[in-house]
Amino acid sequence: MDSLFDPEPDVARSSATPRGPLPARMRPATLDDVVGQAHVLGTPEEPTALRRAIDEGRAHSMVLYGPPGTGKTTLARIVAASANAAFEELSAVEAGRPQVREVIERARHRQAQGTATIFFLDEIHRFNKAQQDALLPAVEEGLLTLIGATTENPYFEVNSALLSRAQVYELQPLGEEDVLLLLRRAIERGECGGTEVQDEALEFFAARSGGDARSALGALELACETSSVVDLPAAEEALQRKAVRYDKGGDQHYDLISAFIKSIRASDPDAALYYLAVMLEGGEDPRFVVRRLVISASEDVGNADPRGIMVATAAAAAVEHVGMPECAHALAQATVYLALAPKSNSAYLALGAARAHVRQFGAAPPPASLQDSHYAGAAELGRGTGYDYPHDHPQHLSASEVRPDELDDVRFWAPDDTEAAMRDRWDRIRQARGDRPGAPWRPPGR
Repeated sequence: MDSLFDPEPDVARSSATPRGPLPARMRPATLDDVVGQAHVLGTPEEPTALRRAIDEGRAHSMVLYGPPGTGKTTLARIVAASANAAFEELSAVEAGRPQVREVIERARHRQAQGTATIFFLDEIHRFNKAQQDALLPAVEEGLLTLIGATTENPYFEVNSALLSRAQVYELQPLGEEDVLLLLRRAIERGECGGTEVQDEALEFFAARSGGDARSALGALELACETSSVVDLPAAEEALQRKAVRYDKGGDQHYDLISAFIKSIRASDPDAALYYLAVMLEGGEDPRFVVRRLVISASEDVGNADPRGIMVATAAAAAVEHVGMPECAHALAQATVYLALAPKSNSAYLALGAARAHVRQFGAAPPPASLQDSHYAGAAELGRGTGYDYPHDHPQHLSASEVRPDELDDVRFWAPDDTEAAMRDRWDRIRQARGDRPGAPWRPPGR
């Protein structure tokens, strides 16, 4: 089978062959060498339950969930090595029930000899229900300890019966500093020979790998093998991606997000997608982008298309549950939808007018009939007295005034042509209530 380690049968190894690829040669052999994932491993000074179990050689079945290059295979090998167990590895993409049965038989034979077996099943979500069910008896009987790895949400892709017998650990993409540390560690170990590697190239690999250590190390190895000096152009060629000059903490950060939102407001999906691409290629945090999409859905699209806010918040959920790089598709979908949606900023303007009115004139109390009456003595104070319940009337409309007296003829909301249905309904409601028309109030100077 294809493996970064090409492991020998029945041997738990946590180090690679010297002539393996750089990502394999750099695979950590102990927990102390692992970079990132502090949320599941903790530190030697403040270990998590998982770290303590590994340190004490107490292996347990688990599912490691996270994007590529975050250390799932590495962690499985460290677990096996610490438990002094044989390590079996299969990929669910290539293996089936016969191969699983062979692993189980070997595990049974080892158990009789007093040796434990760690079975690492990569891409476990690729197994169907029947294939996953075949693992249950062996896990329940303790014939083997199962460590599954998946890039998909295991609660959707792995049988609940199997999940109930395993602990789920979610691994996060490595940060740029983590990847940069691994790259510098490789150079310090002499993995690039005498090739000069410039800091700019290392920073490019770290920033553009998307938190995938395997990708960054592979690109570094290719660059060192094909260039006498690994500068930025050599790094771009090795990673097959152009460097995007993007300062996430400076003017570009704000200039691009401004252009992005204004392109959506201008109903130009191509421009908006371009600025989105520049930000994503520059390593922008997708959470920052999607927050602006949610704001735009209310500020610029508003009630001209109320589904806009639903699309934007769904994209926000995708960012949290899926992460990069796949959540970029949800960002693109929301961007196109909002750009092409009819636009209205009437709610945005109405709130601004209402807040300006409050700042200028203060807050008037609501009519006594609307005030809270759920406390002793409220009736004596006239609170809630005379409230006219709208549902007691035809069309569920009451003629009773709900504004403070000071706002009797003040209007804030001015619907436009893209909200024709809402505008017409508002007109019918006002007529039925006997409201005076009144022009929308605007702050002085507007």
